[in-house]
Amino acid sequence: MTLRRRAHDAAARPSLRTVARQWGRIGCIGFGGPPTHIALLRDLCVERRRWLTSVEFEDAIAACNLLPGPASTQLAIFSAWWVAGPGGALVGGATFIAPGLVLILGLAALFLAASPPAWVLGAAAGAGAAVAAVAVRAGTDLVRPSLSRTPARWRWTLYAVLGATAAAMLGPGLVLVLIACGLCEVISHTLGRAGNVGIHVWPLIAATTSVAAGGLLAVVWVAFKVGALSYGGGFVIIPLMQVDAVDHYHWMTNAQFLNAVALGQLTPGPVVQTVAAVGYAAAGIGGGLLAALVAFTPSFVLVLLGANRFDQLRTNANARAFLAGAGPAAIGAIVGAAIPLAVALGVAWQYAVLGGAAFALLVLRRGVVVTLLSAAAIGVIATQLGAPSP
Repeated sequence: MTLRRRAHDAAARPSLRTVARQWGRIGCIGFGGPPTHIALLRDLCVERRRWLTSVEFEDAIAACNLLPGPASTQLAIFSAWWVAGPGGALVGGATFIAPGLVLILGLAALFLAASPPAWVLGAAAGAGAAVAAVAVRAGTDLVRPSLSRTPARWRWTLYAVLGATAAAMLGPGLVLVLIACGLCEVISHTLGRAGNVGIHVWPLIAATTSVAAGGLLAVVWVAFKVGALSYGGGFVIIPLMQVDAVDHYHWMTNAQFLNAVALGQLTPGPVVQTVAAVGYAAAGIGGGLLAALVAFTPSFVLVLLGANRFDQLRTNANARAFLAGAGPAAIGAIVGAAIPLAVALGVAWQYAVLGGAAFALLVLRRGVVVTLLSAAAIGVIATQLGAPSP
């Protein structure tokens, strides 16, 4: 089955207004991250409108998972490209992203204000305390399907451990570890054909470059790393963003960064939109919009330039081998991200909230949004009763 759009479907394409309405609806109700986005897109494109077959949709998921960047966003853009061409990709992707972006910028303005109300500080402290548990849940949910596809479990375990260690200890060096794990798997499959490996090396050059100065150029650089170098999902880039936003450029405190990650989970759309809150902290509304534009541009470029070749990518042995190495490392990194997020907590009662959130998410299997809202409510109550804010 090919991922190329069928020629005889051109006359039956939906209008751009239909794409805007349908993808915008998903952008408004897509709480819960990639699993929710995929389910909503499948319901729209396969079940209700029959724009794609079930096999075509599964192939699209597989192809998007091979790309760097937010996979569910790329799936939304690619699905819109499939049903309405390049114009559909632009309109569908923009309307999928816009609702969450508007909401997260509005909340960032409230949470990052110079003197936010006490209840806002309490809600932020409570929701932020639960973020480390959300990271563990996000990573562990990916373990079983990833293990079922691995060619060697011992290598999978090694890559996952390396990713977790890098996320906990290396900060920006995490990107190098993810790419190195991918390259190791490619080399193990294509020994003696090193010339075919070069397509994966460019992020190494980018990842080792830094922008020492602050300002909008730094916002652009941080957002580019988020959008172009995040293998495995939005939580992979959380440690990298934390180092840049808190330690390197000092745009935010650790508590404010935890708030930003919580906002990325509470709002619809991809968790990568956390970068908009970081951009807002750096340079206001303009910085938030710029960060979002830069972070999502690689996804649009990859789809618009490469969609006709996605079927070749999906069956490319080197690409699949790279994902077989980088994927487990990314899962380890998502779980490892919980360590710096937990260490960033500022007051003792937040650790009790973290423990409760971990029990709710990992044992009771409660939803992420409900758990974060519950943690926020506990934070409001705790601070109203006199507990200190971080």
